[in-house]
This record gives sequence, C-alpha cells and structure tokens, in this order.
Amino acid sequence: MSKIAGISIRTLQYYDKIGLLRPSDFTSAGYRLYDESSLELLQTILFFRELEFPLKEIKSIISDPDFDRRRALEHQIELLKLRREQIEKVISLAEDLKNREEKNLDFSAFDKTKIMEYEKEAKEKWGGSAAFDEYEAKAEGRSESQNSVIASEMMEIFAEFGKISASSPESTEAQKLVRKLQNFITENYYTCTDKILHGLGQMYVSDERFMENIDKAGGKGTADYVSKAISVHCANKD
Repeated sequence: MSKIAGISIRTLQYYDKIGLLRPSDFTSAGYRLYDESSLELLQTILFFRELEFPLKEIKSIISDPDFDRRRALEHQIELLKLRREQIEKVISLAEDLKNREEKNLDFSAFDKTKIMEYEKEAKEKWGGSAAFDEYEAKAEGRSESQNSVIASEMMEIFAEFGKISASSPESTEAQKLVRKLQNFITENYYTCTDKILHGLGQMYVSDERFMENIDKAGGKGTADYVSKAISVHCANKD
C-alpha cells in the first residue's frame, strides 16, 4: 500500500490512528491490510492533500453521509486547473524577470482570490458537516477502549437485525431495531436525523467495508436487510 501510493508507512499508521483511513483487516502478526476500496479512499484523501486541505477537514468531508466522490472529483479537477493556471502565471513572471533588466513590479501572478473563492464554494458543497463536529465533541476525552465498547455495541444491534432478517423489513421488529440504531447513533456519535439515517442506509450497501462488517456481525445479507428497513422507516416519515 505504501509503495503503490508513494506515501510512508508512518503516514498510513497515522491515518489509521485518527480514523481517516482504517485498514480493511489485519494479519495474525498485526500488519495492516488494505483492499481495493481502501485504495479508492486513499486516492480521494491524497487529492484533497494535494489541494492542501487539512486532515481534519478531509475527515469531515468524507465522513459526511451525503459525500459524493464523483462530484468531489469534478470540483477537485476544477481546483487543480485553477492552480495550474496560477502556477503558470508565476513561472511566466519569473522568466520575464530573469530575461529583462528593467524591473517588473506586477504582483497579479500571486493573486489567489479566484482559487480561494472556488475552494470556499466547493467546501460548502462537500459539506462542513455539523454532524461531524458533534461527533468530535462527543468523542473528545473518550479512551480507545471506550470507543471499542461503543463500536461493539453497535455491531450487536446489527447482529439483532441478522437474527430477524428472514422477516419483512416492514415488520414491527425490524422498525423497532431501526429506531434503536438511530437512537444509538444519536447518543454516541451525532444527531442522526432521518436524512442522515437514510444516507447511512445507502452507504451500508454501497460501501464494501460497511457491508462486510455488518454482514460479519449479523450474517450474509444483513447489510442489505438493514438498508431496506431504514428505507421503509424514512419513507413512512415523508
């Protein structure tokens, strides 16, 4: 992973430590393992780093349930083009100063106003997730063992879904578990509105890492069952 991405092992370890890029698995010796979806996520992170986004902002952006990778790429491409245009102006000015004896006190090449305005607009579209800010506040001061217990309790809820997955997602039991999951997320992570819950439900089946972990907790097909049960819950709220 380190060689493919051209970043240090220490960087990968740090990304794991701050919850930016978790390994998909570990070897028996404790080495981190990464799958294809991890590579895609790392690619997204490195694009943001290339654009000099702080790690905290990147984490907030990609943690947002409404995050759209394709739309983000469109904005990233536009930003990179703007930066290329600005760098070309700086190079042109430097060559002009080198090749001429008279002074040139034009500073327009250093003007990054257009880039800054586009960055601000793009960040607003990517989200500056209030949910993530709330999560940060709740997580502050919690130990790793406490976080581990909370994560295990959430997996237990998915295990409960697995036990009733033969029933309809519209069943009373399934809808009761959806509310339990929503309340658990609100209590331990961030206020889980129906909109956020709906986004999470879609992510549980679109993101291989989530699907694999949920199916591991409740059995094959659990993630799909949870997603459908959440869709029923949100549809009934419309």
